[in-house]
Amino acid sequence: MTDEDLIAQEIQINEELNNDSTDLILPESVLADSKTASNIYKIAFQFQQIMMIYESAIKQIQTKLEILNKENKVLGRRNPIETIKTRIKSPESIVKKLESRNLTVSFESMTKNLTDIAGVRVICPYISDIYKVRDILLKQPDITLLRESDYIENPKESGYRSLHLIVEIPVYLSNTTHNVKVEIQLRTIAMDFWASLEHELRYKTATKVPESVRRELFRVAETIAMTDREMEEIALELQTLE
Repeated sequence: MTDEDLIAQEIQINEELNNDSTDLILPESVLADSKTASNIYKIAFQFQQIMMIYESAIKQIQTKLEILNKENKVLGRRNPIETIKTRIKSPESIVKKLESRNLTVSFESMTKNLTDIAGVRVICPYISDIYKVRDILLKQPDITLLRESDYIENPKESGYRSLHLIVEIPVYLSNTTHNVKVEIQLRTIAMDFWASLEHELRYKTATKVPESVRRELFRVAETIAMTDREMEEIALELQTLE
């Protein structure tokens, strides 16, 4: 195969990858050592295999939460879950995170060192619902809690509040079993509203966020936290009247 043929084949492969339904676009740093079309195919196939396993882990967590929703509906109970959102980290985000930690950029490194490639966000009406859903999930025999970070009891300096769980769940394939790490974030509707806007300001604004704006964001976070507590107190009071 001539150099011109090789270049043409690599262009075709990149077009196929970019048009794939999984939106697979591998960053240059991952492809740095790929000198031939066959190497690109191999890397792309390996990446798709790994992402399929992470997606399967997310589906299992999501299914457990949806079953909880249906159970509450059938029993006529108030649902502790408002919304379920899922996401897989992009290749660019994975590489950037590995590089920021001075870790090797490889498939082995990312599966070993990163715990948030697969993410599930659970939005709850009230703070007590967050801990209720947490307890129900962790009672499942195939879910293992690896780490818990309670930013509701101990908010971040920015005012960010959420309950983060790093769990491990087995994914069974035809011939192998993979224990996959998934990050689960549990928030109230108000916490999610604040976090979404804060993320927009912090990560998608070209200029540095001024200190005065940071103080205002913290103040708003405190106001939202107080509103969360007050709304839950109202809900509990109404329940006693039923």
